[in-house]
Amino acid sequence: MSALETSEKGALLAVSKLTKLFGPFAACNAIDLEIRPGEIHALLGENGAGKSTLVKMLFGVLAPSSGQIFWKGQPVRISSPGEARRTGIGMVFQHFSLFEALTVAENIALSLDPGISLAKIADEAATLSRNYGLPLDPHSHVADLSVGERQRIEIVRALLQNPSLIILDEPTSVLTPQEADRLFETLNKLKAEGRSVLYISHRLEEVQRICDRATVLRHGKVTGACDPRQETPASLARMMVGGEVHSVKRISDVPTGAVQLEAVHLSVAARTPFAVSLKDINLRVRAGEILAIAGVAGNGQGELFDALSGEYPVQDNDAVRIRQNPVGRLGISARRLMVAGVVPEERHGHAAVTGLSLSDNLVLARHKSDRKAFISGPLKLIKSAAVKAAAKRISDAMDVRKSGEDPPAGSLSGGNLQKFIVGRELDRQPAVLIVNQPTWGVDAGAASRIRQALIDLARGGSAVLVISQDLDEIFEVATEIAVISEGKLSAPYPASELSMEKIGLLMGGMHEPKSVSAEATHAH
Repeated sequence: MSALETSEKGALLAVSKLTKLFGPFAACNAIDLEIRPGEIHALLGENGAGKSTLVKMLFGVLAPSSGQIFWKGQPVRISSPGEARRTGIGMVFQHFSLFEALTVAENIALSLDPGISLAKIADEAATLSRNYGLPLDPHSHVADLSVGERQRIEIVRALLQNPSLIILDEPTSVLTPQEADRLFETLNKLKAEGRSVLYISHRLEEVQRICDRATVLRHGKVTGACDPRQETPASLARMMVGGEVHSVKRISDVPTGAVQLEAVHLSVAARTPFAVSLKDINLRVRAGEILAIAGVAGNGQGELFDALSGEYPVQDNDAVRIRQNPVGRLGISARRLMVAGVVPEERHGHAAVTGLSLSDNLVLARHKSDRKAFISGPLKLIKSAAVKAAAKRISDAMDVRKSGEDPPAGSLSGGNLQKFIVGRELDRQPAVLIVNQPTWGVDAGAASRIRQALIDLARGGSAVLVISQDLDEIFEVATEIAVISEGKLSAPYPASELSMEKIGLLMGGMHEPKSVSAEATHAH
């Protein structure tokens, strides 16, 4: 049945042969899709499958190269986000577009008609947030709000325009389990009102739980559709990747060795008005361990990574130690010379320069720690052959799929670039690895490979510290788990002794009754 035929039979939105070309490359290739009134419809696919390109066309951010969009049975041309909103389509992006110095109401006002008074916007936002179980104070400044509250602003902002269809991109990636449950209640309320939701998520258990139907994209084409409630996470993953996704083999009964990474009474003042201060952080990671740090975004994870990695050295040299050596005042390069590896959260522009080739990015990250391998002679010339051989070795080991032998980093999909960045650090077999959000926005196949690589590194005797907002990931890889909230770190718990409910409460700010001493944090 064609998209036009389905739209005539009552689909809210339908697309027929929708295609988007970037030069000769088809990011979306003749896609047919229909979304019915009052349904939650999942859009699934690996990184680079075409999901983002498709929804950007639906929301007017990109213009289709060919094909047609139908709204309530009529062909439409959506030329801008404003046109999409007037049509009846709202969207909540994965990365929020909020000004921290403004209030909730002021942020909402930026996307509405300028003739509406701020007082009226505040009143309507307060009423709507109560009605949908999304409590917000319209007069609060965004800088003072949790990430979950910030997401509510985006949803309320979309709902104030009375959309018939709301597109949500990875909506639970920054939420505690309790906040995610509240979001699902809101989505079911919207569904009961006859509104539709297009739901994009890599968390397949969520898709099973709340979605009525699912459409699967692979390599820019629709490759399947199903009722996710009749599937399993494993079968959904197989549909996405076109084959089996290998399960992760956890660490079991691996003896731990000496302490490799340590923070001792680490306190760091906030560098900006919107940053978080670290307050008396104590942790130890031994050889063979993976300590995972859980927490809702914005509670000090970035600041902790900066202090441990050396991106922002701290005043107290003894506050951070690598292999018993005080390194608090040392930068990243000096810590890498102590056989430490670091993977920051942001791939583009931070972990990699997108305009440079993979081999050039490898040199930037390792020219000091691998000086003899990559640099020769008094003129300090780069050994191009050696660098390219190393880049190929990393790509092969991590199954990095790319368009050429040594393409620009920015040409890779997010998941493939992340695999290369993680592989770049693993290739050195570091004694200590500090990684922030290792599988952020990464599909099931790439996430499985990255997680297994972290486990294998620890199994080989390295100490691994993982900062992650993905609780499924944390329980999959960690030997021990601690929770960061408002710049404070809880005592570590053996992963086998924590439940989702307990970790969710800790993430929400239920601190330990007493502070944890450095000596007690990792008793064995």
